[in-house]
Amino acid sequence: MNESVTEETPFVNEDDQYHNASDDPFWFETTWWSFNVPERGIGGWLHAGRNTNKGTVTWRVFAWDPSGADLGRLAYYKSQEQIPIDPSVDLRDIQFPEGGFSIKMLKPLMDYHIGYSDSNANFSIEFEHRSVHSPHRFTPGEAPALHNPHLDQLGHLTGEIVLHGERIPIDCYSVRDRTWGPRGGHHSQSQKAEHVRGEFKARNPGGPAWREIERQRGRGRIDYIFGHTDAHTGFLGFVRVQDGDAKGWSPMNVGWLLKDGVFERLDKTKSKMRSYRDPKTGWNTHMEVELVDRTGRSMEAEGFAVSHMCEHGSGANSLMRWEYDGKIGWGEDQDGWKLDHFRQMLGALRATSRH
Repeated sequence: MNESVTEETPFVNEDDQYHNASDDPFWFETTWWSFNVPERGIGGWLHAGRNTNKGTVTWRVFAWDPSGADLGRLAYYKSQEQIPIDPSVDLRDIQFPEGGFSIKMLKPLMDYHIGYSDSNANFSIEFEHRSVHSPHRFTPGEAPALHNPHLDQLGHLTGEIVLHGERIPIDCYSVRDRTWGPRGGHHSQSQKAEHVRGEFKARNPGGPAWREIERQRGRGRIDYIFGHTDAHTGFLGFVRVQDGDAKGWSPMNVGWLLKDGVFERLDKTKSKMRSYRDPKTGWNTHMEVELVDRTGRSMEAEGFAVSHMCEHGSGANSLMRWEYDGKIGWGEDQDGWKLDHFRQMLGALRATSRH
């Protein structure tokens, strides 16, 4: 990690491009765009991850709604994995190979045009993401990005999705992000002795069994939540479930509170979230969030999952309806698990007796 880079170091125009900064075979760079249509319970992603030194890219485009969460019932889903990609591509003006989505930078670090079409499925999406603030850098050394540069950026999205031939307007506030650096392989494996031995203990034991299992350390759990009403009100943050207490409250670290049009970083010692899960699916259905920023401003938010998307058979991405400060906001819960950990938690959540 470059020790001179701090959370206040601004991104530069070159960060709209790919970073060929290392010969590490696990160097990986992402671009992610989210959108929603609240009136229809639709959430969606366009995501591409480039394995720079392997010369490949994997892209995915999907949209989900209340009609179904698994891949066979999603409103739309398509992915192409490990496709060769020209090493000279420019991320500021690109269409990913084999029918992938396109990105056109309109204003450096701020405004972009996104497009995708699949005529065989009578599906397309096109929108402009007009950012409402400069890219927000995660604090170096803080989980989950740790030493890889990561940016999040709220935007006002306007455009259209065509779903099963129906034209549906997009007019929402949602988030894009970018990350680059080594990922996968030994970079994703904890070297702590207890984790190498397969011992995953909760820091704060007690409480319902399923919550204690969820708090097991060394499992790679990630929970990322956000919700916004407009360019003036909302929040975003990562939840450190591994550091939660027996009552289910988990601290939030990197992220922001947006209030009265002003972004401030979260106070990770005072911001927290508690979730409630459906015992049939194991997915988050309801959340309470208490947010405090570093200047002392606060917000209480309550969210309900409107629709889910389960890509890997464990946790889910959820379209969330939030209420805070007398307003309604929309966003996501990204609830990431390893499959064996999720199955253990779900077993405890479904248990009919304890011995």
